[in-house]
Amino acid sequence: MPIVAGVDFGTLSVRVTLVHSQKGPIGTASAEYALHRRREDPDFATQSHHHQMQALVRATRAVLEETGVAGAGIVAIALDTTGSSVIPVGEGLEPLDEYYLWCDHRAKAEAEEITARAHAAGLEAIDWCGGVYSHEWGFAKLLHWLRHNPARRSEFVTALEHCDMVAATLSGVTSTANLKRSVCAMGHKWLWNPRWGGFPPEEFLVSVDPLLAGVRAKLGGEFLTSNHIAGHLSPKWAAELGLHAGIPIPVGAFDAHWDAIGSHIREGDVVNVVGTSTCIIAMAKEAELVPGVCGVVPGSVHPDFTGIEAGLSATGDIFEAIARRAGSTVSALSQGLESYRAGQTGLLRLSWDNGDRTVLVNPELGGVTLGWNLLHTAQDELFAAIEGTAFHTRIILERMAKHGVRVERVINAGGIPQKNEVLNQVYANVLNKPVLVPAGVPTSLGSGIFALLAAGVYPTIEAAQEAVCLPFRTIEPQPAAVAVYERLYNAYRNVYFSLGTHNAAPSALGAVLPTLRSIAAEAARLPAVETL
Repeated sequence: MPIVAGVDFGTLSVRVTLVHSQKGPIGTASAEYALHRRREDPDFATQSHHHQMQALVRATRAVLEETGVAGAGIVAIALDTTGSSVIPVGEGLEPLDEYYLWCDHRAKAEAEEITARAHAAGLEAIDWCGGVYSHEWGFAKLLHWLRHNPARRSEFVTALEHCDMVAATLSGVTSTANLKRSVCAMGHKWLWNPRWGGFPPEEFLVSVDPLLAGVRAKLGGEFLTSNHIAGHLSPKWAAELGLHAGIPIPVGAFDAHWDAIGSHIREGDVVNVVGTSTCIIAMAKEAELVPGVCGVVPGSVHPDFTGIEAGLSATGDIFEAIARRAGSTVSALSQGLESYRAGQTGLLRLSWDNGDRTVLVNPELGGVTLGWNLLHTAQDELFAAIEGTAFHTRIILERMAKHGVRVERVINAGGIPQKNEVLNQVYANVLNKPVLVPAGVPTSLGSGIFALLAAGVYPTIEAAQEAVCLPFRTIEPQPAAVAVYERLYNAYRNVYFSLGTHNAAPSALGAVLPTLRSIAAEAARLPAVETL
């Protein structure tokens, strides 16, 4: 039976999974690369394309060795990446700089300017990305690079999303004439849509900044969904990876979108890809625009559906920061969390440590914790942070449902739900819905599914999903905790919009702290999380 390679480039490492067309995942290996940060500039986050490609080589060769599978027997390779992770390139598509990683937030001013000009011009594209252009997205990052690298502007040929850059590199593509670009990446992060002829018009881009003159023409190539082929593995990279030259590489996409495919998403599902941040993915045959949501893009998740993306700018990163400040680890602080009761800490924590991606789309916000007393611990804050990310997720799901997105099942994918049962239970209780968790890590399985399609092994995504996706286990909501979280959520929602919205109407917040104390006192009479 055919075997393919599914690749997932994450924030800190690349994972390569071999997927058997009947048995599903048969082995996986990963390799790390550096995330470059600057203490003096917390918005800075870059990575080296060269280091990432070398990590891909290490991970691919490791999984071949560990499984005993011959590289010549791999019939396709597919890849997903973080995004918007943008790299400016020169002649031959050679990097002019490192990737502006998805979590690089230096382009806040540029994003605000794009948003303001889009609304002033009545640009339809701004409505399709929730009404606010994000500092995490392509044009903002490219404009920031152009403004801060005047000496290299003359060398600039084009800019690429991470997924398109890797596919071009592996295929030996060296010019925009032969370049294939991901509809997923360009639709969600670059204001691209065939509805208005691709990118916004030249006059709009120039009105934001004359430095963008000519950029629209430079963003050339063919724009395709992931059921199309981006290229075929070049002899050079086949030798590096230990694979057979000429195997197909489908057009890539963002990691969360393909994680949803690997989690067996169907219409009516919402997939929470919970990792360093959270991406919330849904898809629909018909979808209306959703204010504050990152994007509504035909063909972005599944070629036959409209993809909807939202999310939290930090989740696992918040948990790690709490542990780091306490001189501990998330694993150590998590010991004993299963004995916590809903609302018992008396803390209410907002997950704005890295800004708000959805629905406020405000990078200027910061983490807020209400209700501290002199006896609270780092473990209390960790539990409150789990509750807070669940509340924030509910804010997003309610916004999506209000605008016609079906939310019938909730799937917790990504790495954190595989190792944090307390998080899964809290989410079920806060959302008051069963939460489905894949019985294993689906990361890079979505890439494997698109590789199977590219190799012609299966005719549809659905057929491949049925063959290789992991089964679910189900976490049911607990009625007593649900009742507590209804009260806490009302307080959270009030604080969320009152503190997070520019020029918010006056709001009475005086009841919030007494409510937290009251709920904490009552929680002592409730059973613990694991026994409810």
